[in-house]
Amino acid sequence: EQKEYFLPRLANGTLIPCFGLTGPHSGSDATSLIGSHCVVQKHPKTGELGVVATFKKRYITLAPVAGVVGLGLNLQDPDGLLGGEGEEGFTVALLERGHEGLRMGPRHIPLSAAFMNGTVEGEDVWIPMTSILGGQSRCGFGWNMFVECLAEGRGVSLPAGSIGAARSVVAGVGAYSRVRKQFRVPIAEFGGIQEAMAKAGSDGLITIAGGDVMNAIVDNHEAPMVISSVMKQNCTERGRRIVECGMDVAAGSAICRGDKNYIGNAYMSLPIAITVEGANIMTRSFQIIGQGLTRCHPHMSDLLRALQLPPSQEKEAVQTFVKQFHKIVGHGVSNFFYSVTRGIGATMSTTFRSKKAYKSGNDLLSHHEKQLLRLSANFALTADLCFTLGGRLKFEELLMGRLADALGAIYLGYATLHHYQRRQGIQGLEALTEHAMLRLEREAQDALYAASENFPGPLGTVASTVMKMGCFPLGGFTRPYAEPGDDLTKEVSRLLTTPSEIRDMFQEGIYSAPEGTTHQMTDLIRALPICVEADRVATSIRREKREPTSEETDLIAKADALRDALIQVDVFEHATAEEAQPGYVRPALLGTEERFAKMDKIVFREAA
Repeated sequence: EQKEYFLPRLANGTLIPCFGLTGPHSGSDATSLIGSHCVVQKHPKTGELGVVATFKKRYITLAPVAGVVGLGLNLQDPDGLLGGEGEEGFTVALLERGHEGLRMGPRHIPLSAAFMNGTVEGEDVWIPMTSILGGQSRCGFGWNMFVECLAEGRGVSLPAGSIGAARSVVAGVGAYSRVRKQFRVPIAEFGGIQEAMAKAGSDGLITIAGGDVMNAIVDNHEAPMVISSVMKQNCTERGRRIVECGMDVAAGSAICRGDKNYIGNAYMSLPIAITVEGANIMTRSFQIIGQGLTRCHPHMSDLLRALQLPPSQEKEAVQTFVKQFHKIVGHGVSNFFYSVTRGIGATMSTTFRSKKAYKSGNDLLSHHEKQLLRLSANFALTADLCFTLGGRLKFEELLMGRLADALGAIYLGYATLHHYQRRQGIQGLEALTEHAMLRLEREAQDALYAASENFPGPLGTVASTVMKMGCFPLGGFTRPYAEPGDDLTKEVSRLLTTPSEIRDMFQEGIYSAPEGTTHQMTDLIRALPICVEADRVATSIRREKREPTSEETDLIAKADALRDALIQVDVFEHATAEEAQPGYVRPALLGTEERFAKMDKIVFREAA
């Protein structure tokens, strides 16, 4: 009945949903549900079985406009009214706006962004069992439902914002860097601009590639919690870096608010994506490895299940434990072997590889797949060594943060290669993919090396030595990954700041305003080929020491007019309602007038 009622309304947009979990005293530990209690009771008049709930939620995305809320509650059944159907614990209730006692509508204002986020509150709210998600039998199973929803939602929606930022920066700022001139040269020719644009472009490719794979996973009806956490943390952080690069390049035009500013709102909004649905600082240093180490290990889950078997199955539990323990040891030994052999092989292939080898697509794929296999073995070995910490691992957040960095770089590396394989044929994609892969491999290498240098615990020295022997058997020589070279950086920047198939790829889905209307990003994109061609013509005229033709003169004049129009920023007579009041004088000017009033000579001519 719940599916028949809610799913059509959710699918066609009649009902906007939100999930009420976070409270004032339960943020990153939202599942503690502090301050969100409900007790199983019978209705005093009808005798119907239900719960009475008191809750105070905040930071709830879409709450101000939602028509239905999935409310996370800590269910208690002191009188045993459930009768064995359902359990105590984390339970989700589905309440529509207008439910008696439910208050939802007041909103927070996150950094003045168009982001609906607010509160959901209620005291002693009666909730019938028919409103418990899944019915009475699913009482106590809310955590499973929450994990699936969160894994799908935050792995798609929040990285999508970074993908949008990447497309906007490459499309808009890339064009601006050719339109804008300093010292009579397009700023796209300056080394600092090229470095920023190349980083924004390769980070943009990484987020797009990761998003494509994540969307395919969700389309396959899977809800991978760990990959979702990697995508949320890693892609939103890259999104922030992309926008920061764009802000640095666009400079003054990026900090002056108004209709001509197409990047300022993204700069203000990205900290929201980094914060919501699990703050990045917690996701990175706790959640990814804290969950992933047991969820993703091929043998650990069975070992833990053996420990949870009842006393009646003690013999089976011991046999399973011993069997899985031996498998874990064997897994660690094989990973050590793979780390050493792949590490030496990958180092040799990297050291003697030509800097132009990436231009062959097959070589690009083959080479970087080998590097990722090496790094995967390094990571797996390190994960096995983490078991020497036992339960202390969950308190070693510095270690877990570094391993999360390595895991994220490896996963996104595979996603980037998958993207290249699917989109192979786009001119210039080899250079951009090479730039991205070199940076990802360096990130993973640095994270693993930092982990080996700082491995904690009573056996930390031993684990550190084993890790270094396995991951870096020949010391610094087997840490071969470096940042992209200058020639590659310049090539990537050129592809992003001149008409190219790479720019066309980034501009997919970018809004284009109708002809004859004013829209800064659209105007920049349309002006780019004109300005590039005008610069080419002007260079040719200077080199050949000749007079321009009439067509060339018209082209250069058109480009100059476009440049003059597109570098302008918005100016306002007043910024606040107070400044708009008749007779208003800014306080600084009032102070000047007061000081001048005490002087005999108030202008320079009189003083002279």
